[in-house]
Amino acid sequence: MASLVAAWKSVDERRKSGQRDLDTLRAQRNAANERMSKLDKKSTEFTTARDELKSLSTRIKEGEAELAKLETTAQDQLLEIPNAPHASVPEGKDEHDNPVLHTWGTKPTYTFTPKAHWELGESLGILDFEAGTRITGGRFTVLRGAASKLTRGLISFMLDLHTQHGYEEIWPPAIVKRASLRGTGQLPKFEQDLFKLEIPRGPDHDPDNDLFLSPTAEVQVTNLFNDQIVDGDNLPIRYCAYTPCFRAEAGAAGKDTRGLIRQHQFDKVELVKLTTPDASYGELEALRQDAERVLQTLGLHYRVVTLCTGDLGFHSAKTYDLEVWLPGQDAYREISSCSNFEDYQARRAKIRYRPNAGDKPRAVHTINGSGIAIGRTLVAILEQYQQADGSVVVPSALRPYVGGVERIVARS
Repeated sequence: MASLVAAWKSVDERRKSGQRDLDTLRAQRNAANERMSKLDKKSTEFTTARDELKSLSTRIKEGEAELAKLETTAQDQLLEIPNAPHASVPEGKDEHDNPVLHTWGTKPTYTFTPKAHWELGESLGILDFEAGTRITGGRFTVLRGAASKLTRGLISFMLDLHTQHGYEEIWPPAIVKRASLRGTGQLPKFEQDLFKLEIPRGPDHDPDNDLFLSPTAEVQVTNLFNDQIVDGDNLPIRYCAYTPCFRAEAGAAGKDTRGLIRQHQFDKVELVKLTTPDASYGELEALRQDAERVLQTLGLHYRVVTLCTGDLGFHSAKTYDLEVWLPGQDAYREISSCSNFEDYQARRAKIRYRPNAGDKPRAVHTINGSGIAIGRTLVAILEQYQQADGSVVVPSALRPYVGGVERIVARS
């Protein structure tokens, strides 16, 4: 990151120097104009002043063109610089250095060897990987019967839970503009991870209006306030939203290609907060607890880790990962990331507030987290609640959302 910052600072200094030079030239032009206005138009002094004015105007136009290039270069470089980690983020190289904050519940035990969810889903006739591949391609899945009903139930269950705890429900578009993705930090760095819509455009099309399938509702909900000044008395603002999500590159090549862990299309309920800088880390802790409440209510064993500096996301200042236990894979897997971006997104998206009437606007802090990933919750239920006969018990809290069904059995 140091080299990126150094390159940006170099260009920014040139930009500032160019701006100072332009200001000087403009002052000289104004003085020349003033001087000319007092001269006889037939005098040699007037001719000399006019030639000087033309020369100044030419230099100003050249300077303005150069300054515009420097401003574009500085902005492009700035967008490539990741957020700075918060002082509380632990040092480390990768995911193996992430400390465990706490663990909830105990690992379920079995009198049999637990199966992975893809085996359970196929044997129960509720996960159709072959049909998804036939219809669309790899990493797309058709959910049948109970899997479809559980997914629909999980969406409603999560939205009900979060709205009961102070979040306003939002149902946003699934398609977003380039400018919105840039505002929340997905662009320009992660463009290859996105599904871009190829729509015929006219010659005057603004690239900022290019359209993409959204990778996360964080984009839509945060951009509800792009280029806005929020009333400080209304902060914090808390939203939850269900959306389908789309990622063209859903993880490392060859990793997690089986099952539902890394799909190109998946579902999430997202939590987003806008708040003041002094309150943002308290709001992050509260948001993490709100995401944890989903797993606790469903009775799913999980742990929380704090991401170290080497594993921290591009635009996050601090992140907690909730990792649910998957006995069929004998591993904890991430099911929610809860992050504080401080003012990183707000500066890009121009989201500001006035602390008091008449104050100069300042950037809000943005916080978000999965509340939680629907497909991975389905995976966790299948694996943690599996039975010796191959059936799966439905968590009691979810039963009212699936018509009272208590157990998933093989489709006849």
